[in-house]
Amino acid sequence: MRLWMMIIATIVLSFISLFIGAIDIKISDLLNWDSDKTQIFLTSRLPRLMAIILAGAGMSIAGLIMQSLSRNKFVSPTTAGTLDAAKLGILLSMLFFTNATYTQQIIFSFAFALAGTLLFMQILDRIKFKDAIFVPLIGIMYGNILSSITTFFAYEGDLLQNISSWLMGNFALMISGRYELLYVSVPAVILAYLYANKFTVAGMGEEFAKNLGLSYKFVLNIGLILVAIISTTVVLTVGVIPFLGLIVPNIVSLYLGDNLRKIIPHTALLGVVFLLLCDIIGRLVIHPFEIPVNVTVAVIGSAIFLIMLLRGRAYGKK
Repeated sequence: MRLWMMIIATIVLSFISLFIGAIDIKISDLLNWDSDKTQIFLTSRLPRLMAIILAGAGMSIAGLIMQSLSRNKFVSPTTAGTLDAAKLGILLSMLFFTNATYTQQIIFSFAFALAGTLLFMQILDRIKFKDAIFVPLIGIMYGNILSSITTFFAYEGDLLQNISSWLMGNFALMISGRYELLYVSVPAVILAYLYANKFTVAGMGEEFAKNLGLSYKFVLNIGLILVAIISTTVVLTVGVIPFLGLIVPNIVSLYLGDNLRKIIPHTALLGVVFLLLCDIIGRLVIHPFEIPVNVTVAVIGSAIFLIMLLRGRAYGKK
């Protein structure tokens, strides 16, 4: 799929997204600047679209970085415990601070996302049997352990319902003033593009990177920090969106290869297209009500993930 085709698909799906909802809004309604429908369009529909675009591009790039650094096509924020660690950080901020501020939640979530991802990479370094499928299964088990710890503390702190509903991936509550944190992922994506070649070299192994004069640890830490920043902003703003960072980079690499700098724009756009499509499906299935986007992404993403697992040895190795 060419870049211009994905740009057109993004524009078309964005237009459809803007005019789907419980309240029917037409283009002609926007001619009256003071009308209620125009205000709904500006304060709800446009912010929702921007949130989808930023989250879709950001999580896809985060998955691409992790797959490059770990040299495994099945590693992503979903299968490496990054999102689960971010959730645990948010919960602990709520437990330690009765009325946790947004800043405190950001700090805790980022710190735990970074530490959780770094711990997974350390576990990965110590695994001798680095089968393409075995590694992400270890990551999923690791994420489940973190998720169980989160559930336990949420239950003890009487925050189980709160944390479950709040972290469910959903764009329905995206309004002006609630999605702007996602803009933090923009410089992270730009940095990912600038460091793309270095991530590729680092992904070939520490010895190889050092022989080329590359500071392996520094580049690895930059990559993990970018993944943590993107994951934190998405989890805090939208909630958990599974599989996005896993399947999108794999689909792109099938037809474009593994040149990181070349495929980053395609990965970002395909992530946006995929998330837009899942969101539109969720809004149409039981219209005027909607299914949370994490459900539609999980259903479609898990099906693709199963196909990838069945053909794992073909796609799992670089």
